[in-house]
Parts: sequence; C-alpha cells; structure tokens
Amino acid sequence: MRDLRYLLAYVVPLTAFMAVSLKGIWVWSTVLFVFVLVPLLEWLLPQSSQNTAPEDEDRRSGVLFFDLLLYANLPIVYGLCFMAFQVVSSASLTWSEYVGIALSVGIVVGANGINVAHELGHRNSVFEQNLAKILLLPALYQHFIIEHNRGHHKHVATDADPATARFGEWVFTFWGRSVTGSWRNAWQLERERLQRQGQTVWSMDNMMLRFIVYQALWLITVGWLFNLKGLFMALAAAIIGFLLLETVNYIEHYGLRRRLLASGRYEPVSPAHSWNSNHEMGRIMLYELTRHSDHHYKATRKYQILRHMDESPQLPLGYPGSILLALVPPVWFAVMNRRVKILNDSRL
Repeated sequence: MRDLRYLLAYVVPLTAFMAVSLKGIWVWSTVLFVFVLVPLLEWLLPQSSQNTAPEDEDRRSGVLFFDLLLYANLPIVYGLCFMAFQVVSSASLTWSEYVGIALSVGIVVGANGINVAHELGHRNSVFEQNLAKILLLPALYQHFIIEHNRGHHKHVATDADPATARFGEWVFTFWGRSVTGSWRNAWQLERERLQRQGQTVWSMDNMMLRFIVYQALWLITVGWLFNLKGLFMALAAAIIGFLLLETVNYIEHYGLRRRLLASGRYEPVSPAHSWNSNHEMGRIMLYELTRHSDHHYKATRKYQILRHMDESPQLPLGYPGSILLALVPPVWFAVMNRRVKILNDSRL
C-alpha cells in the first residue's frame, strides 16, 4: 500500500486540468497547490530517511507498476497541453487567466514532463530513452538528454558544469548561464561523438539537428492547429517548464564544489556534492528526485530504490519551498550560505 503514494504525483496535472477547464480563479490551482499547500504540508509532516532494504532492491527495481506510473505521464502531459492550447485559442480569457493557465501547464511540463524524462533518459532501454525525448519536446529542451547525461554527471560541482550554481550566484543569473551553457555543451558533446565515429556534424546523425527539427515542427503544428494564441501558450509553457528545471538545478548543487587534486583531476563525486531533501511530499511529487546524491552515485538506479545517504547535506525545506526561497536571493543566501560554509569547512 505504501507504494501507492506515488499516485499522488498525478495531483499536479489534476490541478492543472482544473485550471484549464474551470478557468476563472481556478487557474491558480496548480500554483497554490505546488507552492503553498505542498510546502506547508512538508513543514508540518515528519521527514523520512527510510531506505529499501538492500536484499529487496533487485525485486523492487523490477516491479512494472513503478515504470507504468512514469509512462502514464506522456498522455497526461500532451493531453493537458492540447487542452490548454484549444482553450486559449477559442475562449475569451482575461490576462489573469492566460497567466494562470500558462503557469499551471508550465509546471506540469516541468514536473511531469522534464522530470520524468530525466528519470527515463537514464534508463538503458531505447524505448524509455525515446519516451524521454518525447516528454522533453513540449519544453523545447530535448538537448537536456545529451548535456545532462554526458556532461552534467561528469562535471557536476565544478566550474565546467553550467548546471552547478556557484556560491553567491543569483538564481536569475544562473538561469541565463545554465540555459545557454547547457545548449553549447550539448552541441560540443554531439560534435565530439560524431567526430569519433568519423561522421560530419552537419548531418541528421547529429541529435541536436534532429531536435531542432522536431521542436520546430512541434511549434508549427501547434500554431497551425491553434492559431497564434495557442503558439504563444506553447512557448510560455515551455519557458516556464525549463526555468522550473533550472531552478531545481540551482538548489540541487548550490555552492558545492569538488576539490581539484594534485593530479589535476577533480575528486570523485560524493554524496556531499548534492543537496537532498527527505520531505515526503516533494519526494512523491518528483519521483524521488530529491534523493539526488544517490542518483549521482548511480544514475541508472530507479527512483523507487533511491536511498537517503547520511553524508549528503540536507535542505532545510523541501524542493517546492526551496524554489520559493531561491526566487528571493537575499533570503536564500541568508538561509543557505552559512550551511554551505559549514559544509565546506568540514571537508577541509
């Protein structure tokens, strides 16, 4: 029965469905649920550091139920997007309703789209990797599967990683650096891959070129079916979705750095290089993304068996609450900078 708690992850798209279908004041349902109710519940409810018993990991990892929960997000994300595009293209809405719907759909594109794609993109199955690419399409962020898997996991907690936030860096500055840096890195990684295979960069073997075509076709199709209003909603939802991802990137590794060794190499990635949260609601809504240290230790470990690690630094709030803090930099620094300094001093 405890495993059924992951069904609560569908509450986020359910609130977005309410926002799009009911309109009016209901357009703020998703925002209020994710950034008011969930942080409040995480503050009130106890955290849990319980792990799956080692002898049960193989069995639990193979349970199809957990995979089906991820796969179901594909029709949910696309169904909600098309529903929103249809509503904004045909209904007479206020500016408040446009903004509320964009935020609601954008949150789903980030949480149920990009986040689930992140989990599936680390799988060895071609089927699941293709699902990941499809889920990244509405966010216009398909290059994420290249840079994250081949770049971020290699360079995390170093200056070579644009997705690692530096100490004292504002989240708004980080957005620009991470978005542009990740795009450039994905191109470079594809260029290097193709060169090793003796292929030209300017061919459809280049995933970056294919992603540009797929994303252009997505926007053309949306604009053709749902006019300019639908197209603008697609762009707004994509931007909100990937900025939500980048804000999560910001809080996951803020201020954490791997030491440069005498050999010229960086120390191996350890649990100390990711901020974690054992707050139950965020763990459920994000399919255990908040147990991020174990994910970096073994990226192919499925979400249902990710572990709490005693060595990993813990955020004072869950991910939704931490996102709110990050959006007010002076408050974020007041809460986090002391923790970063204590952590770094303890590792000297």
